[in-house]
Amino acid sequence: MTPSAEAPLQGRAAPRIAVDAMGGDFGPQVVVPGAVEAARGQDLNLVLVGDVRRIETELEKLDTSGLAIEVVNASQVAEMGDKPSEVVRRKKDSSIVVASRLVKDGAADGVVSAGNTGATMACGVFVIGRIKGVDRPCLASIMPTEQNPMILTDVGANPDAKAHHLFQFAMLSDALAHTVLGYERPRVGLLSIGEEEGKGNVQVREAFNMLRSSTLDFVGNVEGRAIFRGGTDIVVCDGFVGNVCLKLSEGLASSFGRLLKRELTSDFFAKVGTMFSIGALRRFKRLVDYAEYGGAPMLGLTGSVIVCHGASNEKAMKNAVDMAATSVRNNTSALMAQRLSENCDLTRYSRRQAGDCA
Repeated sequence: MTPSAEAPLQGRAAPRIAVDAMGGDFGPQVVVPGAVEAARGQDLNLVLVGDVRRIETELEKLDTSGLAIEVVNASQVAEMGDKPSEVVRRKKDSSIVVASRLVKDGAADGVVSAGNTGATMACGVFVIGRIKGVDRPCLASIMPTEQNPMILTDVGANPDAKAHHLFQFAMLSDALAHTVLGYERPRVGLLSIGEEEGKGNVQVREAFNMLRSSTLDFVGNVEGRAIFRGGTDIVVCDGFVGNVCLKLSEGLASSFGRLLKRELTSDFFAKVGTMFSIGALRRFKRLVDYAEYGGAPMLGLTGSVIVCHGASNEKAMKNAVDMAATSVRNNTSALMAQRLSENCDLTRYSRRQAGDCA
């Protein structure tokens, strides 16, 4: 464990965020600058986990004066092709396992990783641990709409979720929307094939009834075409549907950008018009850029875990660390536990252990 700045981690009230410095397509050369930029922008303690030599080489290129940064060595790396269970069991000195263990042991409050997504989620469940009452943690994606950012959940952690899982996803996302996005009373919608009550498969219809009976601000079913209008703050679905929605929207935004660029450079007059529209085009690009939101929070864990895209750039890493720190600072996990408690009689967990609802 090698300190990289004068200010020690011990005794500070600021959030302590462990960053898997070896994760992602570019490793420390992108992860370290992005994380340091986050530390420079707000009061947080940074713990960079991985190959000490490579991390410190990147730190030497940066101005870290006045920042609380610590480097923790990890001799292994979870490769993209590694099975998540094998990483947890056999690569116990990999950067993502070591970072997660820091959270479990209370040496850090959250983890950010752009590495093996499955391994990061497995470490979240089996190393950090779930909030009491959570059956299955879920992945949430913060996405732009015509009005304000919204949360789509689950986006891949639970492809075979049941109705009561969808119900819990909604409660967990409600806490995230309140603490990270600042929505006082988030509007929750259930993704279905029609807005009317009774539409959808058995899973959706059962989840509808549970959500309607909850303390959440449930606005009913939401069709796919309405997601980006901004009429809801949270849209809930299972991980199979959510992952398809997420990748479809990412692909559409990318294709739309290329098509727009092609049309705007097709002739002289189009190029002239583009010159006058460059400011608006840049604002639009920023709006649909995944890096603006950093990564996908994994909800339902006792610590903050942010799963980043493998191709994350410095900006994405900075925003992911920012999000983790904001989640810790606003005590998102505690609010998730509170939401579960408020709706205890509707959860599968409470039916197994009814005494917890007393």
